[in-house]
Amino acid sequence: MAFFSLSKLSLLLLFSVSLLACTSLARDHSIVGYSSDDLTCIDKLINLFEKWMDKHGKIYKSIEEKLHRFEIFKENLKHIDERNKIVTNYWLGLNEFSDLNHDEFKKMYLGLKVDQDLLNKREQSQEEFAYRDFVDLPKSVDWRKKGAVTPVKNQGQCGSCWAFSTVAAVEGINQIKTGNLTSLSEQELIDCDTTYNNGCNGGLMDYAFQFIISNGGLHKEDDYPYLMEEGTCDEKRDESEVVTIDGYRDVPANDEQSLLKALANQPLSVAIEASTRDFQFYSGGVFDGHCGTDLDHGVSAVGYGSTKGADYIIVKNSWGAKWGEKGFIRMKRNTGKPEGLCGINKLVSFPVKKK
Repeated sequence: MAFFSLSKLSLLLLFSVSLLACTSLARDHSIVGYSSDDLTCIDKLINLFEKWMDKHGKIYKSIEEKLHRFEIFKENLKHIDERNKIVTNYWLGLNEFSDLNHDEFKKMYLGLKVDQDLLNKREQSQEEFAYRDFVDLPKSVDWRKKGAVTPVKNQGQCGSCWAFSTVAAVEGINQIKTGNLTSLSEQELIDCDTTYNNGCNGGLMDYAFQFIISNGGLHKEDDYPYLMEEGTCDEKRDESEVVTIDGYRDVPANDEQSLLKALANQPLSVAIEASTRDFQFYSGGVFDGHCGTDLDHGVSAVGYGSTKGADYIIVKNSWGAKWGEKGFIRMKRNTGKPEGLCGINKLVSFPVKKK
């Protein structure tokens, strides 16, 4: 899709940016999606935006909207480049979110709703941790290599992260117990689990586990496909095959060692704070950026390991395979803080399947 009149755009941009004239050919784009030459002249910046649009299938309704998105793209690229000059263990890059300002991104792609009453009950619970006595903790675990992780999915502009986190954990324990890796339906949770959860307006994994138990299981993705929006609960699919769990358990809060013990045995549902610009544009490496502990996003932990002295937890996200490391992020562990990086140790749970 060609940009509207380049000269017209250039004239408009001259009022807001001052860039050097193009004096050299642009180098091949690096793993972060741009080269230093792309930042030095208007023509190359526009060309970069055009290529980015083509790559991600972006089409805008008007010239004004396109110019508006270009300005946001330019500001995001500035942030990415400035941060990449500072951070050392991870890097940021252009992705499909590069034309969204940060407030738009947070509104569209998060969706965890933490119930404080439930958190209080969890902290007060005296229930014994299932993996407390597990002592043979491996140095590393990757459930992707063990065949217990389905391909990365994409929640789209629907705050359904809680459903994807829940489903990933159930898919994992089902494969471990049965040997079958079956992709399960997030849409069923969005449509039918409405007592405490709110579809695209957010939810919590604990309530979703409870629903799966009381509902007698969860249907396959193929039988109840994802719509990227709320639909009507289809109870007529009851005759289709379902995957069941027998219960769920919580990991003691703010206890990384307990998280690792559980993670060594199965994938987990975890909550994090993902509302930072660095998280929005994370492209690779061991993420150790600044983030708080106000949990706003549900993901799944699918392994842990170490590289060059940096310990990490492997996290499966639900923003598609173009984000991060093919849809995953390695988040630093052993931070010295009980709650962990981005609060990853605060709200951890897993499904139980006996047979």
